[in-house]
Amino acid sequence: MAYFNGRLAALAAVLALVPAAPGFAQTPPAFTAAQAEAGRSAYAQHCAACHGETLQGGQFGPTLKGRAFQGKWGGASLSELYAYVRRSMPPAAVGTLGEETYAALLARIMADNGVAAGQVALVTDPAALAKMSVPGQALSGQAQARTGGFGLTPGVKVPAWPKRPNLLDRLTPVTEAMISNPAPGEWLSWRRGHQGRGFSPLKEITQDNVGRLQMAWSLTLPAGPNTIEPLFHDGVLFVYAYGDRVFALDGETGDELWRYERRLPDNARLTSKRTMALWGNKIIAATSDAHLVALDTKTGRVIWDRDVGQGTGRISGGPLVANGVVIQGLVGAQIPGGSSIAAVDAETGEPLWRFRTVAQPGTPAGNSWNDLPAEKRGGGSVWTSGTYDAELDLAYFGPGPTYDTGPMRFPSGKPGVTNDALYTDTTLAFRPRTGELVWYFQHMRNDQWDMDWAFERAIIPLQVNGRTRKAVVTSGKEGWFDALDAATGEYLASFDMGLQNFITGVDPKTGVKKIDPGMLPGGLDHTITICPWGGGGRNWMPTSHDIDRGVFYVVAVDACMAMAPLPKGQAGGFLSTGVSASISPRPDSDGLYGVLQAIDTRTGKTLWKARQRAPQTTGVLATAGGVVFAGALDRRYSAYDAASGAKLWSVGLPEVPNGTPISYAVNGKQYIAMIAGYGSPSTTTWPGLVPEITLPSVRSSAVFVFALPEMK
Repeated sequence: MAYFNGRLAALAAVLALVPAAPGFAQTPPAFTAAQAEAGRSAYAQHCAACHGETLQGGQFGPTLKGRAFQGKWGGASLSELYAYVRRSMPPAAVGTLGEETYAALLARIMADNGVAAGQVALVTDPAALAKMSVPGQALSGQAQARTGGFGLTPGVKVPAWPKRPNLLDRLTPVTEAMISNPAPGEWLSWRRGHQGRGFSPLKEITQDNVGRLQMAWSLTLPAGPNTIEPLFHDGVLFVYAYGDRVFALDGETGDELWRYERRLPDNARLTSKRTMALWGNKIIAATSDAHLVALDTKTGRVIWDRDVGQGTGRISGGPLVANGVVIQGLVGAQIPGGSSIAAVDAETGEPLWRFRTVAQPGTPAGNSWNDLPAEKRGGGSVWTSGTYDAELDLAYFGPGPTYDTGPMRFPSGKPGVTNDALYTDTTLAFRPRTGELVWYFQHMRNDQWDMDWAFERAIIPLQVNGRTRKAVVTSGKEGWFDALDAATGEYLASFDMGLQNFITGVDPKTGVKKIDPGMLPGGLDHTITICPWGGGGRNWMPTSHDIDRGVFYVVAVDACMAMAPLPKGQAGGFLSTGVSASISPRPDSDGLYGVLQAIDTRTGKTLWKARQRAPQTTGVLATAGGVVFAGALDRRYSAYDAASGAKLWSVGLPEVPNGTPISYAVNGKQYIAMIAGYGSPSTTTWPGLVPEITLPSVRSSAVFVFALPEMK
């Protein structure tokens, strides 16, 4: 297939370099003459500049017909050839042509290799393609060389070169014990380990030397939004990319080890994800058509594939594997009856249980929806992954609010009925294997502001009244953090970032918030200013907890929203409470919207704030070297002193960093990895506040890896 201008450097990935696996397909390809003709037109547009007008091969691409082509691919399954073409061509716009065009190109190639057209069209279903074979017979390497075509000159000898060890051979199975207590250089799950702390114990990079950080390597990914947090194990960096692609990369060099690409339905809505999960010999990824796919970590081949959405939602976060169970939260805000959390067996993908995150009528919490019928209840979307405590065998998840707030605004007045809207804005604690709900705690009753208590549940030791308690700590967009006993859900303490203006206090025993009644939207005839803005505030970008120092670090955007009543007779508006909402600076704003904040977990006091003009767009990474990393809308990726908040280092990236940074080690050397690729709401919400910051007009995505220079 051709580069668009036909004049770029030599083709990097060509059909001739990939040997086919012969022998398992039996029948010749079936296609129509019309398909082959359509393939001629598509070939002329996308392929001829590299492979020649008549498939004879050219300077940048191999021949696609005759002995040379059939010596490579003869006898191979057509599904294998199709998959290779789909994931590799055209090189400048891989996978963009659509299934119909790729099928037509295959029909053209088969026709030029002597296969007669028929009455049945070539389809791209993998099972159907697997039953068809490419004509001819694959030859040995020497015999292939004698066929001519694009490739090495026949008879030449390539100088010997040292062979690098295959990293994939060294991959060890990932166990529960490893994820619960990762080795210092590993990053095995979302936020590094099951506890969701997002802290690296590596300390080669310090406050004193971080200013010498430089690019170790970078790699372009498919262009598009990318909010992923990579994983790292035994030298291999696993990255999820836009278009449902998974890459296994050499963590030291960035060399690609394997790549998986999901074949999606034509109507699939492409979404970025926030994490994947490692378990045993598998890496488990969520897809844009709401499946979970388990891939072999050494090959990228599919082990199992399970539809967990079943038409009831999409996936934004990613899977958690706990006690051999894959647990996946779904986003289904507009689905009647609300969203859900699904669980499947990690080894087989077999379904185990499903939990409805919106309490249904007749259930213990079902009387908290103002007596609405089941089909009128909605929300409870699970936007991020969960965390897990292996000692307690409890997995923690957090559904968000309902967006249909109008029917919930005022209590119905019926005895025994509330408008709390369980299980929205709630921490849920499950037994992974059975789905038993052991306890729950609702952080915000009747959320009328879209404050989404739907983020990570970090499990940390917390000093409470002179006693160390195992606590689950989380917050909503307002930047108010609650700490709960991990075993029982008992309320322990709260920390307030100081962003919000509508919570006036909290019951010290129950944790129930006291709300300023004048800050409730709906039923008012004047505009109110709520801080922060419902888009966050403190949004999904996760925190980092240093349990040795007793400090956690959090990013936020300090802006508010003006909520005005809609004109008389106009329904809907923001959520459905009859108001409009627009972003506005805080009334006393100094124009510094981006906030990185350090909070002492022992006192609840803020230790420092690093404020800047550009809104923050990434999660936080703190390290044992005393350095904190975060990125922002102005494309700057920066390092801060963990003790003072002073900025120590900063680099400009070609794209907006929009994921969460991680740290890992190879052969004792520490690396910092960051994914860029803007397009999530956390990037697209804020440009109006900072009109002087221009977002890249040419979309891209990449992984950037930094390290200290080698000492000479």
